[in-house]
Amino acid sequence: MEFFMQDGVPVLAGAGGLAPLSTARVKAAMEREGWAYLVDEDGDVGGGWEYATFLFLVTGEHDELLSIRATWRGELELADFTRAVEVCNGWNTDQLWPKAYVRFDEEGTLHVHAEHNVDFEQSLTDGQLTQQLICAVNTSMVFFEQVNETFPDVWERFRPEE
Repeated sequence: MEFFMQDGVPVLAGAGGLAPLSTARVKAAMEREGWAYLVDEDGDVGGGWEYATFLFLVTGEHDELLSIRATWRGELELADFTRAVEVCNGWNTDQLWPKAYVRFDEEGTLHVHAEHNVDFEQSLTDGQLTQQLICAVNTSMVFFEQVNETFPDVWERFRPEE
């Protein structure tokens, strides 16, 4: 049983102890990973990766929910709706996360999204938080690679310059 003990105290999934979820902890985890981020006027944390922009939200009645939302850089037309839904449904059928969906914005432009939500009502360690951030970003990027392959012409138009 000593394997799960440190100085006679049970170790709970990481070197640090449990602490409530907070935006400050999300930013600290991103800094430990060397990720650049911005904070908007509402205090929401966002970052950009090659295929998508991400929001890292702490929400819920008691700030217990971590919601990581990604938006693919491409913009689709109404004619692309069915194919986009098929890509999302295929992903959602085969993968546990992130949830994938399409949605029109206020201007009528179709966007592809990925979203990963976790309830941390009982708190979490720094290691658990970092794992969720890395997992959400990496698996979202794998999904967006499929979107890039489905809509190569759109991706070429919206691909960031190197």
